Amino acid sequence: MTTAYQNLNVITLADRQALGIKAAADAAVTIKRLLNKKKHINIIFAAAPSQSAFLESLKKDTSIAWERINAFHMDEYLGLPVDASQSFGNFLRDAIFGHVNFRSINYINGNAEDVDKERERYAHLLNKNQPDIVFMGIGENTHLAFNEPFQADFNDPEIIKVVTLDPVCRQQQVNDGCFQALDNVPVKALTLTIPVLLSAGHIFCMVPGINKADAVVKTLTEPISVKYPSTILRKHQNAILYLDAQSASLL
Repeated sequence: MTTAYQNLNVITLADRQALGIKAAADAAVTIKRLLNKKKHINIIFAAAPSQSAFLESLKKDTSIAWERINAFHMDEYLGLPVDASQSFGNFLRDAIFGHVNFRSINYINGNAEDVDKERERYAHLLNKNQPDIVFMGIGENTHLAFNEPFQADFNDPEIIKVVTLDPVCRQQQVNDGCFQALDNVPVKALTLTIPVLLSAGHIFCMVPGINKADAVVKTLTEPISVKYPSTILRKHQNAILYLDAQSASLL
């Protein structure tokens, strides 16, 4: 079922697996269409359990010219051990980056000695490689990437910034099984900002699961405001929100 909320098309599938298959198929069509027009394209990837079924389907598509795609990492905790399974870079490596032959893979270094220099380095990369597609989710508190409600900025002048994580966001990492307890979840992270994410020509937003049901309602029905950052998706000209029966259950 497809429904429009302002500019945002919402597609509801039966379950998480069906969502992943449908979103990956639609994404592949867009990737191939863009590669018919451009020599290379740039894609930003989110890392979260909500993306797993999608990434599993997408990486199996051998019809995609992966060697013409530059891959970018959306956000990263500060200060986790380099080999931590909770690192978003490590998640993406295991989920897709290590399985297909990208033209380049660009990670955010959450252990950089000089965080400002790391921000400059990554911002320079994105300035040279403007994003064509973003694959993302929505947080339980409606954040996009790690742009939390209390510090999101729809006109943010930065490309990548240091943020303090909302307790609701940190608890989500526990709910998702990424950390055993709230005290284990880092308090700081680096994130791409909302204007950078929305600058991509196409956004695919995968949001399965009952824990996201309230955030989905707010995304689609609340006034567009930084109080609920994900509401800004309703203004994008080419964004699709993929739900399953659980995440759509309160609509």
